[in-house]
Amino acid sequence: MKKLNYIAAGLSTIGFSMILVAMLMLNGVDISSIKVSDSILAFNEVKEEESTNSNEETIINDIKVKQLSSVVTEKRKIAKAESLRVEVYDGLTLEELAARLNRNLGSATLAGKGELVASYALQKGVDPYVATAIMILETGYGTSKMVRTCNNVAGQKGSPNCMGAYKGYPTIDDGIIGAIDNLYNNYYSKGLTTVETIGPKYAESSTWVSKINSFINKIRNN
Repeated sequence: MKKLNYIAAGLSTIGFSMILVAMLMLNGVDISSIKVSDSILAFNEVKEEESTNSNEETIINDIKVKQLSSVVTEKRKIAKAESLRVEVYDGLTLEELAARLNRNLGSATLAGKGELVASYALQKGVDPYVATAIMILETGYGTSKMVRTCNNVAGQKGSPNCMGAYKGYPTIDDGIIGAIDNLYNNYYSKGLTTVETIGPKYAESSTWVSKINSFINKIRNN
C-alpha cells in the first residue's frame, strides 16, 4: 500500500511539472531555465525514501522473526524439560513419593516430613516405606510421649539419654535423620535389608514384623 502511494506521488509530481511547462510555453515564457529534471529528481527522492523505508521494514521484520524464533526455541526447551519424568522409587518421582509419605505420617510431630524421609532414606540406600512404617509404629503416628519429649521417632536407645535409656535429639529433623542412619549403619550395611531380617534384631515383639508389613502395604496403596 505504501509503495502505491509513493508511486502515485511521483507520477503526480511529473504530471504537474509537464502541465506547468505547457502553460508557460503558451504564455510565451522562456522555459530554457526551467529544468524538467527537477521533477525527475523529486520522483527519485520519493523512490529513495521508499527504498529506505523498505529496508527499515525488512530489518524490523528480521528482528521480529529472530525474537519469535528465540521464544519458540525456549518454549520447546521448557516443554522438553517438563516432559522428563525422573522416577526414584516405586514408579514415583521424589515429589510424588514425599506426598505419599506425608499422607501416612499423620498430623502430629511427623506431619509434612515426607520429603526429608524420602530424600534422606534414598540417599542412604534405605527403603523409605520401611523407614516410614517404623516411625509410624514406634511413635503412634507421631503422638507418643517419646517423640514429643525426645524427638525420637524410632524407639532408639542410646545417649544422650532421654526418658531413661532412650536417645534424645535436639529437633524432630535430627531424630528422623538419626533413625535412618541407625537403619543403614546397623542393618542395611550388614545385609539386613528386609523387614523379616530387621525385625528380630530391632524389636523383641513377635508381632513387630507383621505390623511393619501392614503399615508398608497401607503406605503403598495410599
